[in-house]
Amino acid sequence: MSDRILILTTHPDRAAAGDLARVLLEQRLAACINILPKMDSIYRWEGQIETGKEYQLVIKTRAARYAAVEQLIQQRHPYELPEIICLSVAEGLPAYLGWIDEMTHD
Repeated sequence: MSDRILILTTHPDRAAAGDLARVLLEQRLAACINILPKMDSIYRWEGQIETGKEYQLVIKTRAARYAAVEQLIQQRHPYELPEIICLSVAEGLPAYLGWIDEMTHD
């Protein structure tokens, strides 16, 4: 079992998503962040079906960094309730997993 995780979040603004990614990397909270192309999101919010255009961020890091990543996303996110979902990485290429460790150490 791996200590590495993927954190998913969305953002409505491409430039701000890039800024968030850069801060996560600068603070060594993530090894890599993918920002996927703009997508349509459909969701229920405050009793209504809503739609929006968002960018999906896929953040690669270690479980030990989760709390700090969550806090930074919440501080910098425009949504009242941002998507923050953590997925465990069961296995992966050992060299790549080692690189994640190296990039996210203090």
